[in-house]
Amino acid sequence: MKKYFAVIGLGRFGFNMAKTLTEHGAEVLAIDISEERVKEVTDFVTYAVQLNAMDEKALRGVGVQDVDTVIVNIGENIEASILVVMILKDMGIKSIIAKAVTTLHGKVLEHLGVQRVVYPERDMAIRVAQSLTRPSILEQLNLSEDYSIVELETPKHLIGKTLKDSQLRGKYGVNLIAIKRKIIEKGVQEEVWNVNPNPHDTMKEGDVLVLIGSNKDLEKLGAW
Repeated sequence: MKKYFAVIGLGRFGFNMAKTLTEHGAEVLAIDISEERVKEVTDFVTYAVQLNAMDEKALRGVGVQDVDTVIVNIGENIEASILVVMILKDMGIKSIIAKAVTTLHGKVLEHLGVQRVVYPERDMAIRVAQSLTRPSILEQLNLSEDYSIVELETPKHLIGKTLKDSQLRGKYGVNLIAIKRKIIEKGVQEEVWNVNPNPHDTMKEGDVLVLIGSNKDLEKLGAW
């Protein structure tokens, strides 16, 4: 069964959110007060409508109360962002994700009962800084301040070793979730995932390892 999302506010974050959700097979109700922004998403979302999200009657009229999750992307107008979230909560919507532009804005949203607050500009700044200071990391997902999931090319000292011989868990305290490997099949390069590799699987040069662990242990491994 497809999930149904409402994206309120179609700025860059909202536009890309609506597009990506659609590409992943979800149904999307896209809402913005700007006719121009609504037109930009009309061709790919399930339903796009121009309205003022601070109008509860209008929101009910397009069925916002029937979606699984509402994503509020009105970060630039903090007052409007807060008011829209309050209206959604009054409508009985439990699953709300909202964009925040400041820490205080985010705290207010959390106190209102927003399920998840996102800080796009801050998070992007962190990702760029990490890529500059830890160039061996291809991708990093911060689970908390102390734990991460990272993608990195197989370190030289692990090339040719099996998972068992590498002692990733015993020596370094990290867990290997998957190995991503590029292979050439009938002249075409493909990407193959080995999820939850067994102890006898070998890590090769050029492989990308997906690891989970504390930042301290990942550093010990040589991830950065």
